[in-house]
Amino acid sequence: MQISKEQVRYVARLARLELSEDQLENFSLQLATILDYMETLSQVETSGVEPTAHVFSLTNVFRKDQVRPHLDRSLTLSNAPASEEGSFVVPKVI
Repeated sequence: MQISKEQVRYVARLARLELSEDQLENFSLQLATILDYMETLSQVETSGVEPTAHVFSLTNVFRKDQVRPHLDRSLTLSNAPASEEGSFVVPKVI
């Protein structure tokens, strides 16, 4: 499928992009190649193939939630470079 420079210029204007003449030529060739490939893909027989959102049929890949005892506060804070009143002390981020 052939894409003209005018079509590329129109889409670029909608996207508020300024393209040089070289870019218009380059994008028209690239878009034509993409659309030709999409036309080839549309000819593939897909009847009987269920639509999917993911290539692999994964359900839940997370570990199961298990109740565990929490970490001891004093032991946890002993690894911190600075702590105050049972909390970590970190630099202010503004």
